[in-house]
Amino acid sequence: MTSPWLANVYLHYVFDLWVHAWRQKRAHGDVIVVRFADDIVLGFQVKSDAERLRIELAERFRKFHLELHPEKTRLLEFGPYAAANRQRTRLGKPETFNFLGFTHICGKKRSNGRFTVVRQTIRQRLQAKLREVKTELRRRMHRPIREQGAWLRSVVGGHVRYYGVPMNTPALHTFRHQVGRLWLRTLRRRGQRHRLPWARMQRHIVHWLPPARVCHPYPLRRLGVIT
Repeated sequence: MTSPWLANVYLHYVFDLWVHAWRQKRAHGDVIVVRFADDIVLGFQVKSDAERLRIELAERFRKFHLELHPEKTRLLEFGPYAAANRQRTRLGKPETFNFLGFTHICGKKRSNGRFTVVRQTIRQRLQAKLREVKTELRRRMHRPIREQGAWLRSVVGGHVRYYGVPMNTPALHTFRHQVGRLWLRTLRRRGQRHRLPWARMQRHIVHWLPPARVCHPYPLRRLGVIT
């Protein structure tokens, strides 16, 4: 199996350099390229550029015995004008797409109503992580509460640090709350004679589980830029 590092170097020559030249020589509008390992998102100002690159990229990959994922590769209308355009043509709300653990949605800022990209934790990812926590808690059922709490602190803290982006706090609260419930069930199962009261459990949750918060604010706010 090829390591992620080697795959990343391979795609640098197969894709990165090629698409940079394509963007400069072939595109009629702006083209945005974001790649992380083998996950790629491209944004186009002109629809014909997207259609042309999709065909030429498939040809490019075939030369190196690669192919685009048939289910994940798709063209969709996204951006500040997508909602109005689709409403006018009665196509419903703009489509969403998943990238790097987030579902990306066309939205509006609460402050001024302007377009913004809403990023929410992919529901399946959140549920899968909770299943992992549940399984691991069962394995650690008879470990001291302090040890369980320290482990859960690292789990919830890591989750918040990754998914803590603007407009995603409801999903962060959900994850933290569900982890607390799973922990309560685990502690109650190990001592059936003693039903741990919720009030006492809340003290454990407050002490050990980091709160939901935005760790990655919008760039302008993070840099202190005023416009």
